[in-house]
Amino acid sequence: MAPVDLAHLRAWTTVPAPRFVGGNRVDLLEGGNELFPRMREAIAAAAREVWLATYIFHDDDTARSLLDDLCRAAARGVAVHVVLDGFGSNGTLPAIRRRLEGTAVQLEVFRPLERWWAWLQPGQLRRLHQKLCVCDTGEGGEVAFVGGINVIDDRLDLRHGWTEQPRLDFAVEVRGPLATAVHATARAMWARAHLARGWREEVRTLARSAARMDRAKQLVRQLRGAAELAAEDDPRPMRAAFLVRDNLRQRRAIERSYVEAIRAARERVDIAVPYFYPGRVFRRALRRAARRGVRVRLLLQGKVDYRIAAIAARALYDELRANGVRIYEYTPAFLHAKVAVVDEQWATVGSSNIDPLSLLLNLEANVVVRDTGFARSLGARFEALFALSTEVSGKPARAGWRGWLRRAGVAWAANLYLRVAGITGRY
Repeated sequence: MAPVDLAHLRAWTTVPAPRFVGGNRVDLLEGGNELFPRMREAIAAAAREVWLATYIFHDDDTARSLLDDLCRAAARGVAVHVVLDGFGSNGTLPAIRRRLEGTAVQLEVFRPLERWWAWLQPGQLRRLHQKLCVCDTGEGGEVAFVGGINVIDDRLDLRHGWTEQPRLDFAVEVRGPLATAVHATARAMWARAHLARGWREEVRTLARSAARMDRAKQLVRQLRGAAELAAEDDPRPMRAAFLVRDNLRQRRAIERSYVEAIRAARERVDIAVPYFYPGRVFRRALRRAARRGVRVRLLLQGKVDYRIAAIAARALYDELRANGVRIYEYTPAFLHAKVAVVDEQWATVGSSNIDPLSLLLNLEANVVVRDTGFARSLGARFEALFALSTEVSGKPARAGWRGWLRRAGVAWAANLYLRVAGITGRY
């Protein structure tokens, strides 16, 4: 019997189980060509507030058009809050600030890096990697967008320039009770960035407040992103959960959801992700699923953007393929999608990769859907994508000293990075 990973078990027992709520409509959106028109329409229709959080907000025509929409919404009295990651959007922040100057859009930067000494501050390796947008509908409800798509043109790659084919990526549009949870998280991200910049003023305001305790409790709830949702056993479709990975109570929420779905799989597990270097528990779940007859397929990068990430993923190919996991490389364009389908019962779309940065460091957000129709829709997209991809073939190499050294080197580098970031324990 394999030894129990007590550290991992302790981490998971503190993670609340996903809270699925019914009464939602969740639409799958492929690429910015489908996402951005929906977002712009929602922003244009908003009557009270708009919240947007993203890792990259670029300075191209697509991004500038969305920025103009936000400015127009603020000009008509909508409360518009935007939070951008200080690393992902570092190069375009000056242009964004110039455009927002004199407008009512409230911009915050999560862990800014505008001075070299900012790198010396604790936690700078932990970035805001979520891609969220929430708007009120003007009818008492909200519409939310969650996924892996940054605010940048689909055909623009920051490392390789303009491409002929659009980047492969996905998001979802959510209407219903679950949008409330997305709203709470987007507000929390903005509040955390705002508090980090203006904490002295916030403390003074709190000290002057007559209702100090109430204000303090309200601030804590906002920073946690807490939201009141409907009953878990609500039978109405579509049942979905909103999962975040943070550095507070939900450190392994997304990883746990993946692993438990894979353990319960009976027919298929399809995962598409650009950066793939899971921990031992995740890999074990994939191997065991394949060995018990589940069709397990991974869609990974064939057109590589970061070579070190590709080396890490390929160090695991032989181990996984030797246990029946099938691996495909997507070559028509850059792959940025973070999606998965298990059987016809479970599907996820979000910002989380399956690597140490996403699973243990960055702030991430995924929507998990338990709906046969949605799973079939995403499953059909997988079939089309596998048909365009190249399966890694040939007999898996037997474990030898070269393979062992390669895996050991990647594992050492990953653990070193995590220790620098303040994460202890083996991955």
